[in-house]
Amino acid sequence: MLSDMGTQREFPNASDPHAARGDSPNPRGTELVLVDPRQLTFRFADADNHEVVSSVPISRWAARSRNPGRVVRLPTGGRPLEEIRLEQAVAAYLPPGHGLRLTLTNNRHNIVAVRREPAVYVVRIHRIFSGAEPRLVRSLARYVVHNDRRASRVLGEFIERHEHIITQAPRRPRLVKLRAAGRVHDLQDIFDRLNRRYFDGTLQAQITWGPAVLRAQQRSIKMGSFSVEDRIIRVHPVLDRADVPLFFVEWIVFHEMLHGRHEIRRSRGRRCFHPPEFLAQEREFVDYERASAWEKENVDRLFRR
Repeated sequence: MLSDMGTQREFPNASDPHAARGDSPNPRGTELVLVDPRQLTFRFADADNHEVVSSVPISRWAARSRNPGRVVRLPTGGRPLEEIRLEQAVAAYLPPGHGLRLTLTNNRHNIVAVRREPAVYVVRIHRIFSGAEPRLVRSLARYVVHNDRRASRVLGEFIERHEHIITQAPRRPRLVKLRAAGRVHDLQDIFDRLNRRYFDGTLQAQITWGPAVLRAQQRSIKMGSFSVEDRIIRVHPVLDRADVPLFFVEWIVFHEMLHGRHEIRRSRGRRCFHPPEFLAQEREFVDYERASAWEKENVDRLFRR
């Protein structure tokens, strides 16, 4: 006999008349098993493979159906779950009082774009960063907050290792509404004139005024941009004013046109947008010195409507 915490088995003995004749009181010839109610038991099917038989009562919880219940997901507002997870991971390293708006993209040229506002960081980042390991997430947070050089190097090395994924991703066509004619300055006329003079009319690009967004307490303006994928030059509409001289708008457009001629380089894990030959050609602009001086003297006026 086993200890009192085990099962007790009764076997036929010689003094049992039924056992001597081999004629067990159990018609099926099986041994009797007495189960201690404190002992964990397994449930087995009977010999006829009918319902499961158990001598131990089961709880209502255990008696519930084995079918999985409904899956309840938290609302994501239509955003990809991988985007939300990366945003939360990076936000954990931000300084107190600062928020984060992160968007995953498939942009093959502008892999990481950061706009630093007073209370929030706006980040557009390629989806190769989804599922990033903790070290990469910390580097991304340092780059977002401090524009840290070492963090930038870590991100650059990661991007280089995944360059094949970035370039092979299918490009999604975008419909862009172009608006080159402004109230004061006509960008298409400026572009065509500069193209003939400095590029022999060979530079292929489109040009438009960008969205009219100037936020309160904003202390910097991105006066122009060049989209490598779409080859579109965008100029900030704050320059479409009578008190902004034509030669200054021409300088901004010329600068963005140079981005269409010079490729982005990588140096020590960082992308170089303005290599030496870029800067040398920019100085060929006929009003370079005058435009540079006007920017230093009048940039504050651009923040006043």
